[in-house]
Amino acid sequence: MANIASARKRARQAVKRRAHNVELRSRMRTSLKKVLKAIHAGNKDEAQASFKAAVPMIDSSANKGLIHKNKAARHKSRLNARIKAL
Repeated sequence: MANIASARKRARQAVKRRAHNVELRSRMRTSLKKVLKAIHAGNKDEAQASFKAAVPMIDSSANKGLIHKNKAARHKSRLNARIKAL
């Protein structure tokens, strides 16, 4: 346990920050799953609409450092390729 006041504050901040990051990461993963669900259903229009909504979430996650920029690019590229293949 932290003994110094600044260390206690840092511990509190880390808990808050982690909860926020978990929420953002979960929101991004949910948006990815929506796209995949529409792709598996064969619904191209719904897949494109959910992909359009997912792209800003993926980009913001990369900008905030939640995921690496290459991972974001890989997700977008693979999802877009699967939508085009429908």
